[in-house]
Amino acid sequence: MATSYILIKEYCAQSSVEEAFIRSLYDEGLIEINVQAKEWYITEDQLQDLEQFRQWHYDLHINVEGIDAMRHLIGKIRSMKMEINQLKNRLRLHEDE
Repeated sequence: MATSYILIKEYCAQSSVEEAFIRSLYDEGLIEINVQAKEWYITEDQLQDLEQFRQWHYDLHINVEGIDAMRHLIGKIRSMKMEINQLKNRLRLHEDE
């Protein structure tokens, strides 16, 4: 399956996002950037994360370090929810015995 790329300049123009913000996300390791012919691109599969980061930054005024912390905490919450569901399923098996 071919990977689709989005030109960062176009994304920034359409989304009213500063390129410096995108670069700071890259510097913090929150997104990956591909350079082709001196242009910066992100893959389409990163677009959902980038949109979330954009909302947190521009709507909630959260800095890049805060975005990294929130992303980490949300990942932990998702992991814990999965673990809770697995434990519930195991408990149901034992209750049926």
